[in-house]
Amino acid sequence: MSTPAPRSDRQPGPDRHTTEDPVPPLEEPPPLEDYDFEAFYLSQQEFFHAYAEIHLGTRAAAEELVHLAFLDIQGEWKRLVDEGSVEQGALLILRTLLARRLRDEGRDPAFVINGPVRQSLTALKDRLALTESPHGLYAAAAALTGRQYDVFAMRHFLGFSTERIALFTHLAPRTVDYHLRRAKEAVSRQLGLSTEPRKKESS
Repeated sequence: MSTPAPRSDRQPGPDRHTTEDPVPPLEEPPPLEDYDFEAFYLSQQEFFHAYAEIHLGTRAAAEELVHLAFLDIQGEWKRLVDEGSVEQGALLILRTLLARRLRDEGRDPAFVINGPVRQSLTALKDRLALTESPHGLYAAAAALTGRQYDVFAMRHFLGFSTERIALFTHLAPRTVDYHLRRAKEAVSRQLGLSTEPRKKESS
C-alpha cells in the first residue's frame, strides 16, 4: 500500500514552482513518543547487543533477545517516559529477559564460562592481586545484583568510562564511582579478600 499524498486545498495543475509558491507540505512527522523511541533504539542498540552477548555467548542469540527486549520497551514506552525512567527501565527489561532465558536454559551467564570478557576479568584479577583461577571472580561478579552489577558489568566487561555509564544509567558520575566501589568490595568479600586499605609499614 502506497503512502497517501499530503492533503492540499490547491487543485492539481502544471508542475511549476515560483518564489511565491508556498513550500510543498511534507509528510506529517511521527508522534513525538515514536520519534523518541526510534532515537533511543538507534543510539542504544549496540550497547544492548554487547550487554546481551556477554550473557548469552553469541551475537546471534543476543540479537534475537534484544529484538524481543525492544518490542517490550516500545510497549512500555509511554510509561517509561512518564516516569522519567527510560534508561533504567529499558535496562531492567533487558536484564529480566536475560535472566529468564538463562534460567530456562539452565546455565550460567556466558562470561562465567568463556568469551572476550575473560581478558577483562583476568586483568581485574591481576589488579586485585589474585593468584587462583579467575573462575571464582566470574562467579562473584555474577552474584552481584541490581545497580552494582550493572555498573560493574559496564566497566569491567564492556570497558565503559564512568561518564558513559552515568549517561546510560542516569546517575551522577560520583554515584557511578560509589556503586563501582561497593561492587568491588562485594566481589572481594565473595573471594575472601580483605577490603581494608593496606597500612603503611613502620620504619
